[in-house]
Amino acid sequence: MKHYSNAHTPFNDYFMMYLARWKRAAVVLLFVWIVVTYLVISPLRCNGNQDEVVEYQERLKRVTSQLETLRQQHSNLIAQIKKSSGLNGNLKDIDPGSLFFDGGQGPTEEYENLRRRIYTNTKELWYFVNHELGKLMQEDNKQERIQNILDQVADRKRSLLSDQQHLPELDGYHEWRIAEAANVSDLVQRRLRHLQNPVDCRDARKLICNLNKGCGFGCQLHHIVYCLIFSYATERTLILNSKGWRYNNKGWDYVFHPISDSCTSAYDDKVVQWPVTYDAKVISLPFIDSISQKPKFLPLAIPKDLAHRIVRFNGDPASWWVGQMLKYILKPKTAMQRAINDTIAKMNFKTPIVGVHIRRTDKVGTEAAFHHIHEYMAHVKDYYDKLELTRRVDTRRVYLATDDANVLEDARSKYPEYTFLGDPSIAKTAATHRRYTPLSLTGLLVDLHMLAMCDYIVCTFSSQVGRVAYEMMQTNRVDASDSFFSLDDIYYFGGQNSHDRIAVMTNDGSNQDIAFEVGDLIGIAGNHWNGYGRGTNKKSNLNGLIPWYKTADHLVLYPFPEYKQVPMYDTRQKDL
Repeated sequence: MKHYSNAHTPFNDYFMMYLARWKRAAVVLLFVWIVVTYLVISPLRCNGNQDEVVEYQERLKRVTSQLETLRQQHSNLIAQIKKSSGLNGNLKDIDPGSLFFDGGQGPTEEYENLRRRIYTNTKELWYFVNHELGKLMQEDNKQERIQNILDQVADRKRSLLSDQQHLPELDGYHEWRIAEAANVSDLVQRRLRHLQNPVDCRDARKLICNLNKGCGFGCQLHHIVYCLIFSYATERTLILNSKGWRYNNKGWDYVFHPISDSCTSAYDDKVVQWPVTYDAKVISLPFIDSISQKPKFLPLAIPKDLAHRIVRFNGDPASWWVGQMLKYILKPKTAMQRAINDTIAKMNFKTPIVGVHIRRTDKVGTEAAFHHIHEYMAHVKDYYDKLELTRRVDTRRVYLATDDANVLEDARSKYPEYTFLGDPSIAKTAATHRRYTPLSLTGLLVDLHMLAMCDYIVCTFSSQVGRVAYEMMQTNRVDASDSFFSLDDIYYFGGQNSHDRIAVMTNDGSNQDIAFEVGDLIGIAGNHWNGYGRGTNKKSNLNGLIPWYKTADHLVLYPFPEYKQVPMYDTRQKDL
């Protein structure tokens, strides 16, 4: 990691640029507040009845309140930066060695949490304003004016998010995050290798995982992840039984490298079905959907001993942790890797590029709603519009993965200004009647690899493939938590324990949202992407809408084994 303590002059310039960006952001936000207030008030100057005026004024109050909250958050961030540096209006008095650095140990958790919270709440503000003013567009003679408001707010939202996304590059910890993410990932991988390759296989405690779950590849991957997390938590070597696997009758090990190099059998030891009342040597797991006495270490929990490190470089530790399990198990053998590479080589894959995953066959109408191509492309456009604020984009590329071969042709016809990459033959093999074949598996792995390599993905998290792609993204970069948009669900792990958010602001409640106090835990059912989510206050048991910006994710820490036998750091160079 670079040492900055002697670089006083460049650092001051560096910090001046940093403060300038945040002053600009604060000014822009204040301007947005003034403009939106004025433009929303303007439509109220109408001859409508009193009820209409009252309704408009109530909407205005809610919009104005959230804009004011965000403005205050930006002011608080700047104040915190000044406080941490001892800034009193004279930059020459700043000690560059103490401004952002914590003894070479990286940023504080408070700084990282605040940075991420501001980013998230800017998005939440947009969801709210877009939704509220969108309703007003239905009124007579207001559509053009309100659309202009939405366009202006959207442009300023992109500017704010762009500035905030560059904050990690300007705070002096960019290289530290890269190194720390690589070190923690490497530690987890070495712990898994230690667990999966015991000194004495015959004597080792084991866990049997049967890969016979009747579902698609993404679902089966998550089944193995669940088994591996269970093994890690109970210090048992995982034995994967996969003969007769629906994607290849010869089993998992014929396509991927074995999850153990030296221990693949339970020998003749008695196998006991979990849950057990004693410490059986070999246990067998049921599917997560039917598990009783669900352990607290299941997702979305993360290891307590690593949590303080993970949260300082990643904004979604639960998906990062699941991604580390995928990183360990998902290693194609040479023949499969060659087939994947040959397919990718035929595509002109370059960055910047946005990945889009559209599920259209068996999920639609049963587990997920139908989403038109324009719903996905709206977020693709938003990504590129924001990117062009800071760099030139010659070609707007999109990698389109789908199980409907017609979608790719439709996209190219409707959006000629974009260059779409994709292989129609992969979509054909993903059709339900061809899905469980080696050829289909190759196509799936190509899609997952390509989606994970994209700069940003637009998908539906109701799809296991969409979630796997995001989890894989978390393994090939420092932090992918701001690199996706899901049209339906928030991130979840099938069969997970409760997903809670914690109230960070008091909410008095109204006709549409529930009351809660600071510190209340709220069990989350989902985010409506309009500024509100739905959940249940676990203290009052009230269920209803919650203003998303008044809550924060509640991270579940579990005391997993710390594997003291595995060194904390490996002196060899490792890739992230």
